[in-house]
Amino acid sequence: MTFKRPHGAGLAAFAIGLFAATAAYAEPTVNKGDNAWMLTSTVLVLLMTIPGLALFYGGLVRTKNMLSVLMQVFYTVCVVTIIWALYGYSLAFTGGSDFIGGFSKAFLMGVTPDSKAATFSVDANISELVYVCFQMTFAAITPALIVGAFAERMKFAAVALFIPLWVTLIYFPIAHMVWYWAGPDAISDAVKALAAAGDAAAKTAAQAKLDEVNADAGWIFKKGAIDFAGGTVVHINSGIAGLVGALLVGKRTGYGKDLMAPHSLTMSMIGASLLWVGWFGFNAGSNLEATGGAALAMTNSFVATAAAALSWMFAEWIIKGHPSVLGAISGAVAGLVAVTPAAGYAGPMGAIVLGLVVGVVCLFFCTVVKNAIGYDDSLDVFGIHCIGGIIGALGTGILVNPALGGVGIMDYTIGKIADYDFVGQMTSQTWGVCTTLVWSGVGSAILYKVVDVIVGLRASVEVEREGLDLTEHTERAYNM
Repeated sequence: MTFKRPHGAGLAAFAIGLFAATAAYAEPTVNKGDNAWMLTSTVLVLLMTIPGLALFYGGLVRTKNMLSVLMQVFYTVCVVTIIWALYGYSLAFTGGSDFIGGFSKAFLMGVTPDSKAATFSVDANISELVYVCFQMTFAAITPALIVGAFAERMKFAAVALFIPLWVTLIYFPIAHMVWYWAGPDAISDAVKALAAAGDAAAKTAAQAKLDEVNADAGWIFKKGAIDFAGGTVVHINSGIAGLVGALLVGKRTGYGKDLMAPHSLTMSMIGASLLWVGWFGFNAGSNLEATGGAALAMTNSFVATAAAALSWMFAEWIIKGHPSVLGAISGAVAGLVAVTPAAGYAGPMGAIVLGLVVGVVCLFFCTVVKNAIGYDDSLDVFGIHCIGGIIGALGTGILVNPALGGVGIMDYTIGKIADYDFVGQMTSQTWGVCTTLVWSGVGSAILYKVVDVIVGLRASVEVEREGLDLTEHTERAYNM
């Protein structure tokens, strides 16, 4: 089976919009191997969040706030999981408008063990429930990334209210705009019907149907932006929301004066390593099939991550005179972020270059830019996820070029890889980046203000000094 991508297709196969076959289409089949791979990938993405992200973030804060971070991440996974099943899946992956889906799949209506979800190959489907769970893990990890930006000073009540609002009003629309499309089966059948039309009237009707199928997609998707596994939807989206939150919540008490070193880099190293392992489900799983495309995404997730970790480490060594564990694991995460949108599009050599670039650039933003502006992004959510996501999204537009080792973009209406257009593709990628920055940046600012009015964002100075673990949860991370 050849590896192919739809024009403007998004991630992890948000090739869904075409779930069950209709009477007009041939009944697609479910491949047991693809299903097994996607079941595995789904569990790997959950591993990224809990325990991976939780331990990574938890080790980076001070001892007195360790449990607060773990609780915020764990809560996010739980509440988003329920919201996704109630209405999130429907809003993200059903037709409705260019900007948001409808409620036809609310409460998972019509989603059964026998219903199917499209992959990137014609007539090759996976179980829809598997797809529901796979995308559920993406929806859960994205808002969990945000909490690192305002760690150690936001009230849990504020987090508990902000997360459901944000995932509903920011994440679901962005996921729909970037990843929703009618799917390869619908396009293929419409093209076949057009080719088989015998007279002018039949051709007109068939062309109208093909146009309707192509129009059944999210707004950014129709702009031609490509995002294999979430550079815009996950990383730019959460990164800019984190920066806005850090600015609105304000700096931690004593920031710039008190020592705020990570309490356990050992814990963070474990968490970062689990993130890397889980990210194979994130990236390679986004191929939706156990084919060469998944192998390419896996390879790129290896080499780009390693290149970024080395790039950050050696740059820090040159600048500061020493390599650090924190720098190495931060670089690795930056590499994973950058390769996410490019994982299934770039060749391995392009992925290495992408990793080398993002390691240095993210180091610059997490040190020079952060210090110059003076904002307190506790765990560098903006500097790594937003900046790394932007580099990855724009880099994908370059590295997809077959002349640079990329795989190109499959156009199902012509049945082959489309000709590469640098200006056109970079314009499309810029649309995706800018739309995400504006939607999430402005929308998140409004939501923070709403939450502040209802329950208040910031813990008091006394609470913050004592630590959120005892004051918010009446527990200690360590009793010794």
